[in-house]
Amino acid sequence: VTKTIPAERTWLRPLGLFTMTLALSVSSAGILVAIPFLALAIVFGLRSSGVVAAAVIAGLVSIGSVERGGTWYLERGWTVVLAGWFVAATMRWPNTSFFPRALGAVLATIFLITMLLAFQPGSWTMVDWIITEGVMRSVSLTLEVFGEFSSEGALPAEFVSAMFETATQQGRVFPALLGLSSLTGLAVAWWSYVRLTSGSGQSLAPLREFQFNNDLVWLLVVGLALIVFSLGEDWTRAGTNAVVFMGGLYALRGLAILLFFSGGVTLSWGFLLLLFGMLLIPPVLLMGALVLGVGDT
Repeated sequence: VTKTIPAERTWLRPLGLFTMTLALSVSSAGILVAIPFLALAIVFGLRSSGVVAAAVIAGLVSIGSVERGGTWYLERGWTVVLAGWFVAATMRWPNTSFFPRALGAVLATIFLITMLLAFQPGSWTMVDWIITEGVMRSVSLTLEVFGEFSSEGALPAEFVSAMFETATQQGRVFPALLGLSSLTGLAVAWWSYVRLTSGSGQSLAPLREFQFNNDLVWLLVVGLALIVFSLGEDWTRAGTNAVVFMGGLYALRGLAILLFFSGGVTLSWGFLLLLFGMLLIPPVLLMGALVLGVGDT
């Protein structure tokens, strides 16, 4: 007997996934949802008034602010390519579940953007500077807001230092964070389009069914090798990003195994549990979930 999830509860899925997109994104989380949704609506059709209304909102979000600096073009360029790959994968394999199509779109986008940057000397340095500067600016604005609500008028120096150190590390692994947030953004867009066109809120599988191709373990192995052998700063950073990206997926896979017998836990709740795990649970437990996920390969 299939358990039917009440319609009002299914809205927790995109809410949880969008929360993860906000937490992981190094740029605009709204763009990672809006542009893929627009692509789905354009290619597969505006099949209901709800889709039309959502497409209009997505279009406004996609346009964004009037000021169009480097970040504006970078985040939209990435997301347009991402959305194109996802739509192409959906057209080619319409009966395949969401995650293989989304992961394939993210990996294909990473590969294509990497090739474009490789043939443009100095372009990666410019992209890295734009993203890092944006992250630091966001931290500065956040600290200013916190400072206004502080009773002492100034935040502790240790807290400020920790915030900027976290921002530095976030800038270092922004490709991995962008990959993970792209997955969650695509999930929100896909769920929303299916929900508005067919009324189904079951387009995302329960967390207990989460899995991916075992061959991807080699991406984790290569990343670890690049870190261990220290072939240079660029290669070490590439390895770090590979480990962070695959580490996030394997930690989620480990969580899926732990929850296999519980039932009723959706993919969005799994991402939320993973987020709270990274923030609250001792690292040894999070590492245990990662090891469990890799061990299932």
